Amino acid sequence: MKNIGSVEMHIEPFASTQAPKILLVKISSLGDVLHNLPIFWDLRARLPHAQIDWVVEEGYAHLLQPLLSREGFRGIDRLIPFGLRRWKKNLFNLNTWKQFFAFRGMLQSTSYDILIETQGLLKSALVCALAKKSPHAVVAGLANATEFSGYEPLARFFYNHLVQVPLQCHAVDRSRWVMCSALGWPRLERSNMPQFYPQAFVDNIARVTIEGLKTPYVLCFHSTAREAKRWDSAHWVTLAQALAARGYQIVFPWGNTHEKAVSSFLSEQVSGSLVPSAFSIEEAFSVIAGAALTIGVDTGLTHLAAVLDKPTIEIYCDSPLWKTEGYWSSRICNLGDINQPPSVQEVLTAALRLLEQSN
Repeated sequence: MKNIGSVEMHIEPFASTQAPKILLVKISSLGDVLHNLPIFWDLRARLPHAQIDWVVEEGYAHLLQPLLSREGFRGIDRLIPFGLRRWKKNLFNLNTWKQFFAFRGMLQSTSYDILIETQGLLKSALVCALAKKSPHAVVAGLANATEFSGYEPLARFFYNHLVQVPLQCHAVDRSRWVMCSALGWPRLERSNMPQFYPQAFVDNIARVTIEGLKTPYVLCFHSTAREAKRWDSAHWVTLAQALAARGYQIVFPWGNTHEKAVSSFLSEQVSGSLVPSAFSIEEAFSVIAGAALTIGVDTGLTHLAAVLDKPTIEIYCDSPLWKTEGYWSSRICNLGDINQPPSVQEVLTAALRLLEQSN
């Protein structure tokens, strides 16, 4: 990727002995929050005494709980849940406004020195505007859109430090680019591998009990918010039948009634497969941790498997590989590309390799 420049104000680099108050604003969605996790570790490694708070949509707060500060671990100091999705459905409810003002009170209980907004959306920029800031606070955000990502140009008016990034920029790299510019640091290269969750947390994820689930099993995340990102159902059936014939139970999770119907359709054609009951994000950690392999399209739960460093195949059909591919582990295999879905044989070959590698 080509560095196409950066900022509107000069910032003196922060030293490791300093203790700035930092607010991270990455509100949603699941995959976006996950790909923002490395900047927490980057900040904590270089500023061990900093206060680091994070604003996140309340439905994704569980993704950050393993990183909260506790005895023996200085992590995220304060998690600030944002209930915008729920509030928008109840605008004329008095309790909604009470909750909003309580949220604003939390934002204004600390005077922040650095605010890092890596989403480029108006709702995120408005959170920065609501927050209390020190007199010379840096409010850093994206100066430009990147391809295949949401961006609202009005958000730029709420930053005093605009960071220009390449048009084609991986989600992890983009967040790191904004963070480094906000603190006056040299840009981190990919050789400095991103970290997501504490290894002790990953190693000790409790196994969940789901009726009908048998080991070893393979998770198939076939659904995603955009229909064009789906892999052909016939491909899923052929792949699942091949893996089932090798002794793996195939599991077809779902998130809504339409996805459940697709899961049921696929399951009917694969002997011994399972359409599980609905599970939460919290339970998803356990389901993924116990899987022999996760295979999924470009969607949040597939990315969760990748950031947990579990054997994962990411299938790209209508989104570019460079945007979210898992590049940090040999246990992740990225297949396909925009308008170039992989063949069944490509996915099966990768699946058998990863399964053999993890045995």
